[in-house]
Amino acid sequence: MAMTLPRGFRSAGLAAGLKPSGRPDLALLAADGPLDWAFVGTRNRLSAACVDRTRRLLAAGAPVRAVIMNAGNANCATGAQGAKDDEALAALAAGALGDLDPDQVLTASTGVIGVPMPMDTVRAAVPRVAAALGQGVEGLSQAILTTDTRAKVAEATLPGGARVVGVAKGSGMIHPDMGTMLAFVATDADLPAATLRQAWPEVAARTFNQVTVDGDTSPNDMALLLSSRRVNASEASLLAALEQVAAELAERIAADGEGASTLIRVHVRGAARAGDALAAARTVAGSALVKTAVHGRDPNWGRILSSLGRSGADFDPRQAEIVLQGTTVYRGQPLDFDAAALSAALDADVVEIEADLGAGSAEGRAWGCDLTDGYVRINADYTT
Repeated sequence: MAMTLPRGFRSAGLAAGLKPSGRPDLALLAADGPLDWAFVGTRNRLSAACVDRTRRLLAAGAPVRAVIMNAGNANCATGAQGAKDDEALAALAAGALGDLDPDQVLTASTGVIGVPMPMDTVRAAVPRVAAALGQGVEGLSQAILTTDTRAKVAEATLPGGARVVGVAKGSGMIHPDMGTMLAFVATDADLPAATLRQAWPEVAARTFNQVTVDGDTSPNDMALLLSSRRVNASEASLLAALEQVAAELAERIAADGEGASTLIRVHVRGAARAGDALAAARTVAGSALVKTAVHGRDPNWGRILSSLGRSGADFDPRQAEIVLQGTTVYRGQPLDFDAAALSAALDADVVEIEADLGAGSAEGRAWGCDLTDGYVRINADYTT
């Protein structure tokens, strides 16, 4: 059965003609009433028009009613015209939804940088996507993809019946501090906007900002949380559900990294501080040497220890422990293990890397993928 959205939400996705492939590339997520919302976006100094506009609207603090999103064109580094085109996109969606104020419509774009938005194509398609509202999550999840090989969706149900449903895209140009990632998480849980806006960046810090594929951070990244506030829910249950959905989406982004054949899960325990644990996990997941070792099924645990050492985490390597795919390979000093057996164990869809820093009780997770020649081919030919 197709996944449905929480109460108060409708969505649609279709092919507008922005992608040369003819695949779906325009989506709309809309509500029948005001939505409280929260946002985190890229920290790249180059930011797309949609990111700049969303930041401005977040500062204004007003509810919204919809998000219009496109794939195939980033509308980034397109000058003053790009900002005008982004405003026009919002206005087109606002009109198609029944004469809303354009500031009630958020925008999101992903695709090639530096190419003007083909507004004639967009003008023709926005009324069609508005008329199609009522589809399940599938149309939306497909229309935001770029080099992704599959859609990414996740859901959770809270005690009392409130729901959280998330949709994301991302495959390359993925690195902590948002990274080409878009995520849209909808809930019907009734909690104040102030609570959402305080919690969402903290959730993103532990999930979306712990994903790394290639060390590059996109200028278009954003993660939006939208709430129709239809169902009573406790703050604790909603925060747990948001963390679950965001973590599942983060892992699915890493697993679908460009050219990837293996998902890498990193779990760091025993850190002196939460920030140390997150930094250590992120550094291991993002290490090109670790990523290539995983791809080559090489149990070279020294690369993991070295990555921990340069992560900035405060610990003594003589007190640390490393477990690779269930085998303890280092505990303050090298341990004997069957290298051939461990190499065989690394030939898997998922590789687990665990580290205990021996410096405290904080822990953190990160998600990455192996580095393959497929990644090079995809990105060498991206625009040609």
